[in-house]
Amino acid sequence: MGKRGSRGRSQLLSTMTKKQKKHLRDFGEEHPFYDRVSKKEAKPQICQLSESSDSSHSESESESEQEHISGYHRLLATLRTVSEEEDEEEEDEEEEEDVDDCSASGDAEMHDEESCEEAAASAEAQEQTSLADNPKGKDGKEPPDTAQRSSEEFTDAKHESLFSLETNFLEEDRGGGCPQGESQDPFQQHVNKQLKEKEIQAAVSSPPTTQQLKWPILGQLVFSSKFPKMETFKPPKDIDLKSLHLQKPLESTWMKTNSQFLSGPQKSNSPFTPLQKELFFIMNSYRDLFYPERTALRNGEEVRHVYCLHAINHVLKANAQVLANNSRRRSQKLGVGEDDDFRDQGLTRPKVLIVVPFREAALRVVQLFISLLEGDSKKKIIVSNKKRFQGEYGSDPEERPPNLKRPEDYEAVFVGNIDDHFRIGVAILQRSIRLYAPFYSSDVLIASPLGLRTVIGGEGEKKRDFDFLSSVELLIIDQADVYLMQNWEHVLHLMKHMNLLPLDSHGVDFSRVRMWSLNNWSKYYRQTLLFGALQDPQINSVFNKHCVNTQGQVAVRNVPMTGSISHVLVQLPHVFQRMEAQDLPSVIDARFQFFTNKILPQYRDAVMSHTLIYVPSYFDFVRLRNYFKKEELNFTHICEYTQKSGVSRARHFFLQGEKQFLLLTERFHFYKRYTIKGIRNLIFYELPTYPHFYSEVCNMLRATSRGEEATWTCTVLYSKYDAQRLAAVVGVERAAQMLQSPKSVHLFITGEK
Repeated sequence: MGKRGSRGRSQLLSTMTKKQKKHLRDFGEEHPFYDRVSKKEAKPQICQLSESSDSSHSESESESEQEHISGYHRLLATLRTVSEEEDEEEEDEEEEEDVDDCSASGDAEMHDEESCEEAAASAEAQEQTSLADNPKGKDGKEPPDTAQRSSEEFTDAKHESLFSLETNFLEEDRGGGCPQGESQDPFQQHVNKQLKEKEIQAAVSSPPTTQQLKWPILGQLVFSSKFPKMETFKPPKDIDLKSLHLQKPLESTWMKTNSQFLSGPQKSNSPFTPLQKELFFIMNSYRDLFYPERTALRNGEEVRHVYCLHAINHVLKANAQVLANNSRRRSQKLGVGEDDDFRDQGLTRPKVLIVVPFREAALRVVQLFISLLEGDSKKKIIVSNKKRFQGEYGSDPEERPPNLKRPEDYEAVFVGNIDDHFRIGVAILQRSIRLYAPFYSSDVLIASPLGLRTVIGGEGEKKRDFDFLSSVELLIIDQADVYLMQNWEHVLHLMKHMNLLPLDSHGVDFSRVRMWSLNNWSKYYRQTLLFGALQDPQINSVFNKHCVNTQGQVAVRNVPMTGSISHVLVQLPHVFQRMEAQDLPSVIDARFQFFTNKILPQYRDAVMSHTLIYVPSYFDFVRLRNYFKKEELNFTHICEYTQKSGVSRARHFFLQGEKQFLLLTERFHFYKRYTIKGIRNLIFYELPTYPHFYSEVCNMLRATSRGEEATWTCTVLYSKYDAQRLAAVVGVERAAQMLQSPKSVHLFITGEK
């Protein structure tokens, strides 16, 4: 066995492409493109179509006029299979590519050579072990190719039968099978709601109807819906856990898991905090929610607990329904055409997608899942690959330098493992959790925008996959404001690929798929929960454009009465200059022309030295940097891509006055929070994304105070399209006056003695 086994393993490893080895080295898991649900691919069920449908289909092929085709036919038409010859050609092309980089994307951090070698060694050891256990391919008719071997490496065959929805049945002692006839459960009401073609067409063409609501804790709410039947809902009073239709064992485990937040002034018998009560009431009604007041320092963990409860409750109910129907199908003989009562799933298994910015957030989500399933029960649940998960997503407290002093909100955001390139599948079934499950065998996907972007790929790429997003019923985007500092394009790319018809069947039993999923109406049943720390036009656009849930949308729209300018401690005159722009696309050019023609000439004099220019957008930063070089101005610059030595030189030259101007990007300030010393004149090329950054940068002037307060200046550029950011800085009342006033220049003085 020794020589034959080693020879077989070496032969199999030699056939792997560089991209597959590189992907395994980077992520420690197989690419979702090669996922398989079971060892034997299930054949799609052949449905007998009626004569009318057959005739209409044949006529549509022969005649030029196209008749209405059902979603079921459209789905079957999109399914495709890749031939062996195409696979071999793609593998040959991949082997010819000279790509041996440890990073999977330009946004991901570069690893050193030693860590790459260690990762490669460990990956090869895992390859040898898994390939030796199962040297044969999944399909006995075909020789084992590279794609099949890649899908077997992390399939976790030991627990595959335990987590398979197709082969499991509902345990009798657990109950809670979610019968079809139950009408009080919000989950059943939502998934069993039947839409009509006329309602869909009306929702696409008609504008939404809105209502203004005010709740005790959330404040001002805007409830909108594109569907005609919009029910007004009131804030909850006292909530009983039994009335929430929580799946077992959540009723008993939630109180212990949430106990750290229940020691306040609220009633001891209440299972939620006042904020959690109102949030979960909206979540449990399956309405879309946008909550822009989630901060890592104040209520971040409180919000995370409540959306994890909703996510795990949704998964348990959906899986319990499938397992209960498995038991029903086994106990009775079904005839042809009697399968409509058992439509209980989507085209693919992943039903919950949680988008978080860092690995530390993914770690906390998984820990909450385990706590909610386990609670104080003496019987521990089975968690596969837990040790590996702790090693890859945990952090060592000794890695952070002890003398690093940063603001409290910075410490709260950048705690733990802050790697932003990851993705992991989680399968949950009968008090068991499998981490690192293949995507198409997972119930919950937890990933960063960058981790999803590298899988989804782009137009023209050969190895790309987004079928696992086709049947997502619950999308949770947490800390959306952080993605503005990472790469917002990844979020937009993700939303464009949500709930599209899959390109492959992935072994689905079409007799069990819900009709609204076959009709490509999944986006009208997807609930989206969006949490962030600020009101931003880009985040609002995603919520308004991509959230079309049939239950409606709820957005929290509280306006800031006091702005962050009140936190400026230095005595400083703030000059706000309004520029005019015809429309939103022309703001960028109008701002540049206004700055170079009217603002910059005032600071070219040598007397106006030590001028810091704060630039939120990196594209504006590049444009200004090129202009300063062209005009041969005495300046230096710092951005998020500047090396540490370059940052030190720029700060030194600026402090000593050797450089008159310093260009500083907002993303650098977000990730580093350095105190820039030597500032005498401050220019905000655009209002900051985060309101508290305004006061932070202004307070930097006192870092090197030498009795020069009388000469300090601060200039801010704004337009009518910056209304939200302006209100967050100066307050909503002052912002309204500044936008409506015929005067274009406004002066505020802070720190008066």
